Amino acid sequence: MKILVTGGLGFIGSHTVVELQNEGFEVVIIDNLSNSSETVIDGIVTITGKKPVFENLDVREKEAVQNFFKKHNNIEGVIHFAASKAVGESVENPLLYYENNINSLVYLLQELQKKPNANFIFSSSCTVYGQAEEMPITENAPIQKAMSPYGNTKQIGEEIIRDVAKVSNIKAILLRYFNPIGAHPSAAIGELPIGVPQNLVPFITQTGLGLRKELSVYGNDYPTPDGTAIRDYIYVVDLAKAHVIALKRLLENKNIDNIETFNLGTGKGSSVMEVIQTFEKVSGQKLTYKIVDRREGDVTSAYANTDKANNILGWKAESTLEEAVASAWKWEQKIRS
Repeated sequence: MKILVTGGLGFIGSHTVVELQNEGFEVVIIDNLSNSSETVIDGIVTITGKKPVFENLDVREKEAVQNFFKKHNNIEGVIHFAASKAVGESVENPLLYYENNINSLVYLLQELQKKPNANFIFSSSCTVYGQAEEMPITENAPIQKAMSPYGNTKQIGEEIIRDVAKVSNIKAILLRYFNPIGAHPSAAIGELPIGVPQNLVPFITQTGLGLRKELSVYGNDYPTPDGTAIRDYIYVVDLAKAHVIALKRLLENKNIDNIETFNLGTGKGSSVMEVIQTFEKVSGQKLTYKIVDRREGDVTSAYANTDKANNILGWKAESTLEEAVASAWKWEQKIRS
């Protein structure tokens, strides 16, 4: 069974490709290498013993997407990761985010609605909730005004999918994840940000290795126990496995509705300072950091109620924060050695 993974050489995408291949799926990857490297394929092969098909193309190019589906006309399911994903960058460059995250989704759906049936997994985000009024966040929480253009593209993306599903044979599962971290236990693949990391854990590991002078902690005046922002940090391999479970749910027609939505997180919030202290514990070294102003677009707190994913999908996050941070540190040391 052939599955398309867009953005399949990225952080979450590559880990999902591994889990798909381990389950016997044939994988075709689309990636434009804007925030990834073709060398990731070697890591996938190291882990699974199988090489996925790779097409270097940009899903913002409508004709390229059309030609892809003509060439690969037997795609049974699509997992769509290809998108820009940094909150801060989206505030600074909103048009890049609207072009990349919205256009690519539209072009994919245009091709999928031509099929008699299509199975679509959408990489959404907890940012669709904005600053939720209650913690932990359930799937029924009101969708607040987005705090950033990135969050807005995920809200709009979900709306587009819902509208298209009403008038086509597309079935979709929207996976709203919280904060993915870590690396495959083999250290053959992991998070590989190009340039300055936009996410906390790779910035921590790069600072721990001396590649960055110090870590900036954005604000210590939030209304939280230690003043730093709280997030739900989920191990990337746990997250990848959820995509395979969701895909099988669609392929086996076990979905209750044409569109289903699930939170993917651990159900536990950890502050920035807790993550720093966890890194210091697993690495055995002190981290240099400084407190700076809050970052525009950041919410105070976000962590998941995962009951729906646990009970309906039959998926649960297995790994602890310590295990996830330790895997990220192992990966950072390996790629810099």
